[in-house]
Amino acid sequence: MDVPRLLEAASLLLPEETATENDLTVNHVWEHLTHDEWEVAFALLEELGDGHPLPLSFWQTLATAAEQMRLERSAAWCHWRCYEIRHGIIRADLTLKPAHDARRQTPFSGAGVLRPMWNIGPRTPTGEPDLYVAGLWVEFAPFMEPGGRATVRLAPLSPSDWQHLRPGQAITMHEDRTVAGTAVVLDIQRPSAPADS
Repeated sequence: MDVPRLLEAASLLLPEETATENDLTVNHVWEHLTHDEWEVAFALLEELGDGHPLPLSFWQTLATAAEQMRLERSAAWCHWRCYEIRHGIIRADLTLKPAHDARRQTPFSGAGVLRPMWNIGPRTPTGEPDLYVAGLWVEFAPFMEPGGRATVRLAPLSPSDWQHLRPGQAITMHEDRTVAGTAVVLDIQRPSAPADS
């Protein structure tokens, strides 16, 4: 399917009353599509989708369109949203240790590339923290620096192991056995689609 048809298909999955904070609507998407302004239409669809629960097919269609337009970060974000629809959303306020106190000396991409380990409470039979892997997406920033603080989204490798988390709970990030950062859970939303969708 070509890009305009994918964007049209995605726009049809939005409720008609959906609007951005600036009162942009699906009608604005259609205006951009009629003028072959695909990237603008795509960005608007992405913004419209971020504030509302939408079907998995919306994000899958947008991911395909982003891939065809070679918008790598946007494609990654759409795939991330597909994961969240299937497995739920975990948002946290993460503070990394500064470079002089931690193994990490350089910034990392905020686009879901890093998959650190997390101490989320359980212990091994020997009493050590049992660490669990989760991908990390930094909201509203392309990178995260050592010593930085940001709101992040987590995509656990084994979502069922994370079901005990609650807002306000502190968890720690690890890139090895040492603590790389501390996060406080802000929000947890259960899946809105079956995990096998």
